[in-house]
Amino acid sequence: MKQSLQLRLSQHLSLTPQLQQSIRLLQLSTLELNQEIEQMMAQNPLLDSEEDFSVAAPEISELRPASAAEDSGADSELGGGSEAESTPELKAEDFGGTEREDWENGTEGDDFDGIRELPANSPGGSASGDEDGERSSQESAEISLQEHLTAQMAGMHLSESDRIALQVLIESLNEDGYLEDGLEAIVNGLLPAREGEEEAVAEDREELLDHLRIALKWLQHMEPAGVGAQDLPECLVLQLRALARSPAQMIAILICKQHLELLARRDGKKLMALTGADEPLLREAQALIRALEPKPGRRFARGQAPAVVPDVIVRKVGRELRVMLNPELTPKLRINELYANALRQTRGGITNSPLGGQLQEARWFIKNIQQRFDTILRVSKAIVERQKGFFTHGALAMKPLVLREIADELGLHESTISRVTTAKYMATPFGTFELKYFFGSGLSTEAGGNASSTAVRALIKQFVEAEPANKPLSDSALASMLEEQGIQVARRTVAKYREALKIAPANLRKAP
Repeated sequence: MKQSLQLRLSQHLSLTPQLQQSIRLLQLSTLELNQEIEQMMAQNPLLDSEEDFSVAAPEISELRPASAAEDSGADSELGGGSEAESTPELKAEDFGGTEREDWENGTEGDDFDGIRELPANSPGGSASGDEDGERSSQESAEISLQEHLTAQMAGMHLSESDRIALQVLIESLNEDGYLEDGLEAIVNGLLPAREGEEEAVAEDREELLDHLRIALKWLQHMEPAGVGAQDLPECLVLQLRALARSPAQMIAILICKQHLELLARRDGKKLMALTGADEPLLREAQALIRALEPKPGRRFARGQAPAVVPDVIVRKVGRELRVMLNPELTPKLRINELYANALRQTRGGITNSPLGGQLQEARWFIKNIQQRFDTILRVSKAIVERQKGFFTHGALAMKPLVLREIADELGLHESTISRVTTAKYMATPFGTFELKYFFGSGLSTEAGGNASSTAVRALIKQFVEAEPANKPLSDSALASMLEEQGIQVARRTVAKYREALKIAPANLRKAP
């Protein structure tokens, strides 16, 4: 093969390290950004924090790099950023509760992945009320379930062997208060088989098993009621047995032992036939069961999800909507002047100093953080401008909106809008929402316009909340009601939205 030299001209896009950092910072959540800042400060001595930093949101202009030529890379890709507006001192607590929903980003037609609610004051999955005030302690448990049970054990008159066995069971509980491993499995873990000593091990196993059986009875009589159960029926039965005896209690125990599936389906006729209870007695038994706690250890659980802190705050002042960055999230960063001045006085100046690169890195880092906040503010203002109806009338007034519309308006790429709206939150008079909550595809209406899928879901929720308890609305009925409002939605689309809202089908919503 003959070798030859050829000259080719080609074009390709190259991302500088500074631009890559700018893009990466843009997609980080607030928590991840704080971790990134801490890591950068640990690595770069020229990057410093200023505790007495002004809370103007976020005024970091004095921290910008000195050279204007250094500022060109990231701005061109992200579309630049306007200077952040000065904001008054605000607290996130000024805006009601916290709520989060998944969304459609408007780029995939009518697809919707569902809604996930943030942890609320009342625990999910429990039908019990908060009359005794125990629910309020679930958000900030001071002691663990194991510590709570060990404290009770200290006041019990037990032999040393029974005390050890009870402690073993307490340490074997999961965070919900269940004993997932049976007594046999616990014994096997404590006394593994040994070759040549089968007979001696068997005697020890039997003795230990007896102690554990006794300890289990002690455990299941401790507070909270239901602790130490191996499954849900046993947990509920333990709690029911702690109540005063009554006909309703006996029926409730029978249902929990044998007919929980029928109770979940709300099949009242079969339950009355199998238990021999009349309708009033069955209702009373169901009320007892609804008041139980399916996870006794829940209120002692640690590591609860942290509350969402909004990146952007929207306040209605008169007829105006003011959009501002949350001043509490403003990073307090600056260049360490002590090191910077020392570098300027060295022979050869900053350029030839080994720390010169770190100074430039610190400047770019502060610049990119400013760029991040500016872009978030610009995108938030554009969203608020498009969704003004939401801030006055709520989700029912939400308009269809896709990422492309905001991208075209601000001169940014769709991927940039996607990064900005991911894991960034906005505090509104109706709660705190992720920025992507305000995006949704459109459904056609009789008038020829479009209705936001978010507004349709809110309308479905409103219909269900107003339905008669003894005659819930089917998906077909909901579709017909939406059509009466001029919104054309197929029955299966209604079913998809209903499931996304975590609303049970009509047969499970019907009161027995």
